[in-house]
Amino acid sequence: MAGHNKWSKIKRQKAVTDARRSKSWARITRDIMVAAREGGGDPGMNARLALSVEKAKSENMPKDNIERAIKRGTGEIQGSDYVEMTYEGYGPHGIAIFVEALTDNTNRTVADVRHLFGKHGGSMGQNGSVAFQFDRKGIFDIPAEGNDEDSLFMLAADAGAEDVILEDDAFEITTPVEAFGAVQAALESEGVTITEAGLQRVATRTTRIGAEEAKAVVKLLELLEEHQDIQAVYSTMEMDDATIEAIS
Repeated sequence: MAGHNKWSKIKRQKAVTDARRSKSWARITRDIMVAAREGGGDPGMNARLALSVEKAKSENMPKDNIERAIKRGTGEIQGSDYVEMTYEGYGPHGIAIFVEALTDNTNRTVADVRHLFGKHGGSMGQNGSVAFQFDRKGIFDIPAEGNDEDSLFMLAADAGAEDVILEDDAFEITTPVEAFGAVQAALESEGVTITEAGLQRVATRTTRIGAEEAKAVVKLLELLEEHQDIQAVYSTMEMDDATIEAIS
């Protein structure tokens, strides 16, 4: 699974504009609301909520916004009722794409997603058409600087992690979903800095394509991610360093 998050790293290299930050806050707000609705408003008793709150803080989201989102989720403040949806399909050059969304209007969202797939060289499929090509995993990004690989591996493995790899200037820790909280607690207890953490869909097999082919896929991925209802987009696209350099 090494290198599955190359696309994530490309996104982080892009400039962050006010508009993108606004969209990021909107997505985090919806995630906090759903987490609070399903597991309660106490982050100490709700691992998903705790993760969403940490993500909000990392994006410099104001404390008042976070608290309002929690109260909307628990019903203390009236707000829109969001539901979780997933969409699947194939992009250009046969690349499988899995989309996660939070929406208050499922008809609008499915129509928009289908339109984007069709307009940009892909086709939306039925549920299950590509899901089998992805495993749900916990992923932690840890800065390489100041961390010893053997010590980090032992700490993570003892808490239930599956793998620790060094990629570029960061360690990537992969965990089963059920071990995510334990690994997070173990890292935090030892004061390990976590750059990014979350549950992701990891492709079990990938398709390597060249720069020109990748540009068409990246265009679709970016348009999907920019949609207001979409929380995350995953694909089976694999790119070597030369291709990444060409499209960045």
